[in-house]
Amino acid sequence: MDMHATSVPGPPVPPDGFEMLRRPAAFGISSCVHEFIHYRETIPGLFRKVETASLVVPLVISFGTPFAIGLGRDPGSDETYGSFASGLFPGQVVIHSTGFSDCIQVNFTPLGAWRFFGLPMSELAARMVALDDLAQSDMRELRQRLADLADPVRRLDLIESFVAGRLLRSAAHDPVSEAAYELLLRRNGDVRISRLAARLDLSRKHLAERFRAAIGVPPKTLARIMRFNRAQQLARAGEDWADIAAACGYADQAHLTREFQEMSGSTPTAWKAAA
Repeated sequence: MDMHATSVPGPPVPPDGFEMLRRPAAFGISSCVHEFIHYRETIPGLFRKVETASLVVPLVISFGTPFAIGLGRDPGSDETYGSFASGLFPGQVVIHSTGFSDCIQVNFTPLGAWRFFGLPMSELAARMVALDDLAQSDMRELRQRLADLADPVRRLDLIESFVAGRLLRSAAHDPVSEAAYELLLRRNGDVRISRLAARLDLSRKHLAERFRAAIGVPPKTLARIMRFNRAQQLARAGEDWADIAAACGYADQAHLTREFQEMSGSTPTAWKAAA
């Protein structure tokens, strides 16, 4: 769940129906964490939110009712999640809530999530994984310590300290995957994967295997998400769709439209109107 992704109403939580406190990550961990969020709903109801594909890997620690979450579609009755983590997914995420949600969310970068969790990110990609299923006792203890605090600011202080300490102790490191990620990031995903592999002196297959372990998805999938995010930025700035398609490396405007359909669940025009 990405609290700062684009929302498509249907119906949304009303403006006065939630409390949200956001804290950007400190400089020392900003390459690993985007931000920390405390979120609490204050008005009962049935609410639906659609989030678009992004480079955020969320960790959600819940103290209220669970969310119902569907990847690429509306969630089923058995798809409810309280405290969980979720890896990258190249599509829309549909979230239902009932007005009683109360949680802390950490928005990791892809590499930051790998360093924090210390496990192959392919185990989280395109999945919702319950906190208990991560089999990490310190995380369960953290949830109880956070639940014992009523003040949102103190909760954010605690989660930030915990995350920073764990990142400092992390041994997760792969120079190849890290170099590939940074190259893709600098070019907003507009890179031929064959050239990327050749630059790193690897076969495409070997690069994909190592990249999937560190990031969760192959380089080509990550590049698609990056190009899509760049297209969103340019659209918000008022650029023409044809110019956006060319600037982001799409074959043509029809290619851009297909990617928007898959990554956001709507056409470019409908997405922009909602945004």
